[in-house]
Amino acid sequence: MKKIGFLSFGHWSPAAGSQTRSAADALLQSIDLAVAAEELGADGAYFRVHHFARQLASPFPLLAAVGARTSRIEIGTAVVDMRYENPLYMAEDAGAADLISGGRLQLGLSRGSPEQVIDGWRHFGYAPAQGETDADMARRHAEVFLEVIRDQGFAQPNPRPMFPNPPGLLRLEPRSEGLRDRIWWGAATNATAEWAARLGMNLQSSTLKFDESGKPFHIQQAEQIQAYRDAWTAAGHQRLPRVSVSRSIFALMDDRDRAYFGRNRQSSDQFGAIEPGQQAVFGRSYAAEPDVLVEELAKDEAIQAADTLLLTVPNQLGVDYNVHVIEAILTHVAPALGWR
Repeated sequence: MKKIGFLSFGHWSPAAGSQTRSAADALLQSIDLAVAAEELGADGAYFRVHHFARQLASPFPLLAAVGARTSRIEIGTAVVDMRYENPLYMAEDAGAADLISGGRLQLGLSRGSPEQVIDGWRHFGYAPAQGETDADMARRHAEVFLEVIRDQGFAQPNPRPMFPNPPGLLRLEPRSEGLRDRIWWGAATNATAEWAARLGMNLQSSTLKFDESGKPFHIQQAEQIQAYRDAWTAAGHQRLPRVSVSRSIFALMDDRDRAYFGRNRQSSDQFGAIEPGQQAVFGRSYAAEPDVLVEELAKDEAIQAADTLLLTVPNQLGVDYNVHVIEAILTHVAPALGWR
């Protein structure tokens, strides 16, 4: 059995052919897709966060709205760029969204990807400390966030408060029980995967990672997952960790599918620079008839190693088409692989 969800970047554009023409469309259609995915039996509705772009940005209003409209499906991010975040304010938002959803929040964090503007986080009021990189700053913000969502209080109460305080140091409110175990880190390297394991975060691995060996993407990703699990065991955590991978997978069921994605039949890994001086490997897309997909996905070592698969969806093709994409995988591919 494997949990299967969708991952939306929430692109919107007024270009011809787009079914998602405004920010309002992107948000409202994201809610509708999550509701429909739950009805199909999917396990998760996840959203990517990008700033200064025509994509989904502030995640917590959307997550709260999805949580209020659904009852079972996991709701999450993959990922929130921690270079831009105030960890304490984020802890309050996350606690509220988790309580609204009844404890279904799966919050993915990361350093983030190259952005639309130069040092965009500076516009949000953040800058690396002396000797830090922006990636160091993101991990520092994440560590603060993990600390303040624990049960322990840390703030000295005012001796003359407006309202009565409970005894002892005060914590942030609202706090949601169990949220600390549902924080994930999106790792692009083996080292950051091991760091996430030591801190007790679950692992999210995307459709790209930094190239560390020249091997095919799915093998490098499987090795990253194993390094993460080894580090988790060495850290002595008591619970089992979760691991998700993302993939672009399209079952070619009809002429629409073949028109949109038939050209991806021969897709392969790509190696290239995602930022100056850093080689990355981008995983292939999968597009084929269901029986061929079953054979190809069975050979993907990282998918086999993960407990959760996130299907990236082309959200600008509209809710109805994306429901079709998800349903095809759940109905015609997942059962043959033993995932359902």
